[in-house]
Amino acid sequence: METWLAPSLIVLAASSLQAATGFGFSVMATPFLLLVFEAHTAIQINIILSLLISVVMVPRIGSEIDKALLFRLVKGAVIGAPVGLGIFVFLDATLLKIVTSIIILFLTGLLILKFTIKQSSLKDATAGGFSGILTTSLGMPGPPLLLYFVGAEMDKSVLRSTTLAFFLFVYSSSLLLQVMTGSSNIKTWLTALALAPVALAGIALGQFLFRYINQRAFLIITYVILGATGTHLLVNSL
Repeated sequence: METWLAPSLIVLAASSLQAATGFGFSVMATPFLLLVFEAHTAIQINIILSLLISVVMVPRIGSEIDKALLFRLVKGAVIGAPVGLGIFVFLDATLLKIVTSIIILFLTGLLILKFTIKQSSLKDATAGGFSGILTTSLGMPGPPLLLYFVGAEMDKSVLRSTTLAFFLFVYSSSLLLQVMTGSSNIKTWLTALALAPVALAGIALGQFLFRYINQRAFLIITYVILGATGTHLLVNSL
């Protein structure tokens, strides 16, 4: 029972955040799951459960999706995903944790500084490309999109719906690539399946919280979690 307590709490919190804000599962779940599971297993569990969340959520908020923006993000991700897969296959677990922690700390710092960026078609595709790389390598497509969308001061509802729709594509593609290259195994799938009910409960909780807690509160919580987790992973890896 204790073996499942930690990953269950991680998945519940991360899926709640994802349902409430449109982001947060990968940036919150992956670092903590890396403390519980072997690196490649943690990343694949994250991908499987994130895909599940998008499948459940997108039909409910599909009318809010910016389809032109989504198309540009997908184009970038198609280029970035194979690059990330090479990193996933050839990078050792320790180095993977170091890279993860550095990315988390860097992006957290930029988000706290609340920098702004002018949106453009090229930048949309570039953000999608980096997201594709991080999806197949670290199981974390969220940080590039969150950084870009927050910097561009995008509307909250568009951010939430378009991000979840993009995740539906990028996680499906990433998972297919990993299965085709033999990077997946039955034990990982069974573990993700066991955690799926917890993720569904988190979706329900996040939808409830969305009506009562503003997004700024979730952002502050995310900053704290990212900073603490990134520091912990970096110190332990070194």
